[in-house]
Amino acid sequence: MKRGFYTIMSAQFFSSLADNALFVAAVELLKNDGSPEWQRAALVPMFALFYVVLAPFVGAFADARPKGQVMFISNSIKVVGCLLMLFGTHPLLAYALVGLGAAAYSPAKYGILTELLPASQLVKANGWIEGLTIASIILGVLVGGQLVGPALSGMLLSLNLPLIDTGIDTPPEAAITVLIFFYGLAAWFNTRIPLTGAELRPMRSNPEHSMARNMFALLPDFWHCNLALWRDKLGQISLATTTLFWGVSGNLRYIVLAWSAAALGYGTSQASSLVGVVAIGTAVGAVIASMRMRLEQATKVMPMGIGMGLLVIGMNFIDNVWVAAPFLVLLGGLGGFLVVPMNALLQHRGHNLMGAGRSIAVQNFNEQTCILALGGFYTLSTGLGLSAFGAITAFGLLVASIMWLIQRWHAWNHIHHRDELARLLHIARHDDMHG
Repeated sequence: MKRGFYTIMSAQFFSSLADNALFVAAVELLKNDGSPEWQRAALVPMFALFYVVLAPFVGAFADARPKGQVMFISNSIKVVGCLLMLFGTHPLLAYALVGLGAAAYSPAKYGILTELLPASQLVKANGWIEGLTIASIILGVLVGGQLVGPALSGMLLSLNLPLIDTGIDTPPEAAITVLIFFYGLAAWFNTRIPLTGAELRPMRSNPEHSMARNMFALLPDFWHCNLALWRDKLGQISLATTTLFWGVSGNLRYIVLAWSAAALGYGTSQASSLVGVVAIGTAVGAVIASMRMRLEQATKVMPMGIGMGLLVIGMNFIDNVWVAAPFLVLLGGLGGFLVVPMNALLQHRGHNLMGAGRSIAVQNFNEQTCILALGGFYTLSTGLGLSAFGAITAFGLLVASIMWLIQRWHAWNHIHHRDELARLLHIARHDDMHG
């Protein structure tokens, strides 16, 4: 791997670690404020909101500027979101702004891989970035849990600045303050990312038009890119599969917290460690997939998506942490093995069809829409009075059913578009061997 790849990995690690620790801190902040259960569940879809709303613009923005610069701006937005959360803005709104920073960050983070590396290294690179992201999730939820726990938060709150009243009086506020420094470290790494020499694609603009009109002019381009991926016989299946995986994974963070409280009686600090256990499994699955799978074999992993949905339902039958830990590792492992080859295939098709930044923005739009929809479904289930167990059952059945439909869709393509699929797989195989 090139030197710049490891700088990107470092920036991604600290930014993702802070994102996940902040989620735990925000849950605890809402709990301390006495907010209802549905508001805590709503943190996940609120984070996804700007991914969906700004998807037509962030991909073009990432392609128009050096991607290290885009990532620096994105981490700065996350810092502003943390500060707003500290100074009285409702946690749901402030967390949505952090989601805006993440939405701008993602096309640059993934898009730079296709600029820096040949196609033959994309699966390996995705294994690295997903594995490291999962490692940051593990540490992030653990760090977040410890920061809001009594021991570490007590030490942080005992630190006082002479003659200055910071207004930081609770464990979640102390945790958020620490996380601002993590975002700052990620931003410093962003400044060290080398230029790739890839051709920039300026955002379409007319100096005679207003900024708003120029922004809306990007919508047809984004819609065209979205349709191009959904019409591509490999792009549509990889996009549907990764969309569903991230919809599940994004909401599983809160589902595990809610399940831990209902089944095991855990508080936020204890439950956060089980979110990390799922992430360990995902990391293992991602690493195994990066070593064993090739680009043209990606569609063979789809049955694992059905398994994920069924295992989510299986959580309801566990009330012992010693059974829960290996079970959650298996759940995460299926997801990690599923997403790495599918993600690489989607990047490959997107890069060939429209360019890295735009394809990642389309991917983010669909994936975060799924997080928003599944998160809304789970939030509505709890808001209507379903217990954690009932909401989890409904969620798992929905996931397994959708993945089964995607698998049938791919089988239908094989029957009716065999020649086109063979041609696209030949291109993937050739690029994998000679990229």
